[in-house]
Amino acid sequence: MKVYNDVLSVIGNTPIVRLNRVVPKSQHQFFAKVEYFNPGGSVKDRIAMSIIEDAEKSGQLKPGGTIVEATSGNTGVGLALVGLLKGYKCVFVMPEKISEEKRAVLRAYGAKVVMTPTGLEPDDPNSHYSVARRIVEETPGAYLTNQYHNIANRRCHYETTGPEIWNQMDGQIDVFVGGAGTGGTLSGIGRFFKEKKPAVKIVCADPYGSILYDLFYHKEIRDPAHSYLVEGIGEDMLPENVEFQYMDDFVRVDDKESFQYCRDLASKEGLLVGPSCGAALAAAVKYSETLKSPSKILVMFPDGGRSYLSKAFNEQWLKEQKLV
Repeated sequence: MKVYNDVLSVIGNTPIVRLNRVVPKSQHQFFAKVEYFNPGGSVKDRIAMSIIEDAEKSGQLKPGGTIVEATSGNTGVGLALVGLLKGYKCVFVMPEKISEEKRAVLRAYGAKVVMTPTGLEPDDPNSHYSVARRIVEETPGAYLTNQYHNIANRRCHYETTGPEIWNQMDGQIDVFVGGAGTGGTLSGIGRFFKEKKPAVKIVCADPYGSILYDLFYHKEIRDPAHSYLVEGIGEDMLPENVEFQYMDDFVRVDDKESFQYCRDLASKEGLLVGPSCGAALAAAVKYSETLKSPSKILVMFPDGGRSYLSKAFNEQWLKEQKLV
């Protein structure tokens, strides 16, 4: 029988789909790595398994322990899924801008959800980072998975996601585009691709309001961090998982174009994905305009659109946010 032992066994091996209708007619070819095919609905299922198994091996997470994370939702869902099947309790801290759908999924898996104000400085005692650390200090047997600074994150993508994509594309990749939240996906895959083919370009889609663009180009913050609507990418601090040496360019994107591409992907390609996928595609299209020779451009689509039905696919919400 071709049967999986449990739902964790189906993480990975997600499809790559050619984009035909949503991209401009040009000499370039666009492809999408569609991560909502993971059981938890996002690329973060991959690092959830890696981080938890790493913590178990090191003895930092013991049977009956509690998993704690500051998350924009997707990592929490992945950790909740892994924690559920491995017998751990889970507590997730997230800013209020995170969609209600993501909160509901976390609760469905039995996790506790703690909300914090959006737009606080990382070291503010009420930020989701600070609250998560405080919960760990106050909870016996708790383990902070620390996705931003836990290098098991980027190692997972270097050892598994990168080779998976490389094999699917038969090494025919000229440009790889994705967003950076923790930075693990772009850094891990970027490192693998650079070792295989140094000429491949690794491009980061960065929202206006994130500090990563400034840190990459200027080594300092010139435009202070400010809030934006796209979830899961961009940063107001520098995670240890961000390795700029494996990145070639950053392309800034705004909320309006990110949400528009997100909606176009559903209506034109049949790909119901989240706004961060729209942001990555917006950056990929902009970057393609700078390329002189025909290129194969692969875009990372980290999650699905069902987590954003109340936002990206809600006309009233879009009007209230002046996105349409």
